[in-house]
Amino acid sequence: MKITDILDSKSIVLPLKSKEKKAIIKELIETLAQTHKIKDKDEAFKSVMEREKLGSTGVGLGIAIPHGRTSAVEKLIGALGISKEGVEFESLDGEPVHFVFLVLSPLEATGDYLRAISRIARLFKDKFFREALKNVSTIEEAMKIIKQEDSFF
Repeated sequence: MKITDILDSKSIVLPLKSKEKKAIIKELIETLAQTHKIKDKDEAFKSVMEREKLGSTGVGLGIAIPHGRTSAVEKLIGALGISKEGVEFESLDGEPVHFVFLVLSPLEATGDYLRAISRIARLFKDKFFREALKNVSTIEEAMKIIKQEDSFF
């Protein structure tokens, strides 16, 4: 699975306007809704927040991967928000988050859903990738970096 299978340039928010977890999740869901990839924004938000109750998806290293399985989507989709300054996301390491990669999956797509989250986590563990992405000034630059990294897997 490639990141570009679930993420396109219309699903990247640069820079994130919101500064805290719930608002960021809503902002990314709204971005996906504008591209007609979500049938029900409230249902999508509810599924992600239910998952957040189990523990923060702010995994450390400036990365958060909020996710949910929901009937609000027909296929696996993602949205990426980038913040140069960093935002509060109740991260496990207590540090600000610079990258929020939201993943939404249909209820029945368990395997692809888990593979996507795993792939995103592996990609963002790369310090050079994170630094390059943190310093982009356009969505096109961000997509170019993601496509370049995607080609290695």
